[in-house]
Amino acid sequence: MTTIELRETRHLAVGDTLVNVSGRSYEVTKLARVGRGIRVHYVADDGAEGRFTAAPEAISRVLGGGLGGAAQHVA
Repeated sequence: MTTIELRETRHLAVGDTLVNVSGRSYEVTKLARVGRGIRVHYVADDGAEGRFTAAPEAISRVLGGGLGGAAQHVA
């Protein structure tokens, strides 16, 4: 069984896999501060690239069992 964690945007890291409610997955490729928000760049499971900007305290669904200590967080 796959574990889904809820995580604030400020705790996302490059390499995390975001999952939407329909089950599609998106790998985080880059994180950047933009004003008060955080821009998250990703690659979808079908290879499409995209990005979104979210508040630092916004919640994302992240596939559990990530990279742990090797992750770089955005403050």
